[in-house]
Amino acid sequence: MEEIYVRHIELLGFEKRDYPTQHYVYMLMVKWSDLSEKLIYRTYPEIHTFHKSLKEMFPIEAGQIDKKDRIIPSLPAPRWVDTQKSTVTRQSTLADYCYALINLPPHISRCKHITTLFKVRPEDENPPAANTCFVKLNEIVMFYFSEISSPIILDTYRVIADFTKTSKQEMELHTGDLVEIVEKNQNGWWFCQGESKRGWVPASYLEPLDGPDEGEDAEPNYEGELHVTINAYKAEQEDEISLELGDTVAVIHKLLDGWWVVRKGEETGYFPSMFLQKGGKRENYEAERTTLRGQKPPPRRSTIRNAKSIHNRSRKQLSQDAYRKNSRRYLQQKGSRLAEPHRNSKNSSKSPLSERRNQDNIPELSGSSSESELKKEAPVIPPRPSPELILERCTDNTRKKVSIHKSRTSSNS
Repeated sequence: MEEIYVRHIELLGFEKRDYPTQHYVYMLMVKWSDLSEKLIYRTYPEIHTFHKSLKEMFPIEAGQIDKKDRIIPSLPAPRWVDTQKSTVTRQSTLADYCYALINLPPHISRCKHITTLFKVRPEDENPPAANTCFVKLNEIVMFYFSEISSPIILDTYRVIADFTKTSKQEMELHTGDLVEIVEKNQNGWWFCQGESKRGWVPASYLEPLDGPDEGEDAEPNYEGELHVTINAYKAEQEDEISLELGDTVAVIHKLLDGWWVVRKGEETGYFPSMFLQKGGKRENYEAERTTLRGQKPPPRRSTIRNAKSIHNRSRKQLSQDAYRKNSRRYLQQKGSRLAEPHRNSKNSSKSPLSERRNQDNIPELSGSSSESELKKEAPVIPPRPSPELILERCTDNTRKKVSIHKSRTSSNS
């Protein structure tokens, strides 16, 4: 299988963050060779560290042997003090560097070192929401590879209700507005762009133009996918579920609005996906918990007032009773399927004595009590063999002893 590689990068802007210390991160939309698109966040010092290691990996192409052979682009070192002004001025520099980097020969542009830098990380999927400041660019800087013949066409959605932003990186929405989706995050916060603004908005306030049903919603998986809660949540609606930190649950339905249906025991309910993490090492949970500081789950559609849809019918939505019934039925069917081979193996491994006993068509006793089950499974005592059969199968020494014993008995009588 061919390794995927970066084909396209779009520079969206940068954010100012105050945790753990004040710093700036660049927002990059990365498109891969498998046509997937991911929004990532990288600092300038991190990119420069990558640049130095790339030159060490390819010294000839970096001009370290002969300056005439250099094809790897230059990148100025970061300043000691990171300011908003320097971050703004570096955007064009970073744009030129990325353009030259991705147009290098394939043995460099598709190497693992580059794919590792632009690969999506857990902190990219759940970026910090508090104390951040999104600064949009006057012009969108876009880089296309020679393999891409046309720009990416973004999905257009319609706003069903007014949304008031609660932080600087979010975007105000008004009923009837049309927005383009740049990034669909599984936590239910989508990065959108309008006519003159950009920002994060809750997916529950948006609907596709073609129909009320979101075609990308996966079907329920009643087998379930094990996740661990990295944050406690107390249910606010009847169809939600309350969970504590560290609870293990099975995710049976992943929805794009960020509220997943989970199962714990026989109980099901909606739970914020941003508070879930796949089973793994403890340090991974701690890292995810750190990124959740100040973040809040997106509002659910059922809590939106005065929602105005252009579609005659609403989205299809299963009730929690249906989830519980379907889940219980699936687990029962799975249990019966697992028990069937076990019963068949018991029947197929009957002892020769049982088969001999059933040659005369003797019916086996049936009963529902545990006592009758124990009787059926009790081993069968074989009949004592006849003396003739013993003499036929015994050794010569045994046969002589038996004959001596018989002669003595007959003489005594």
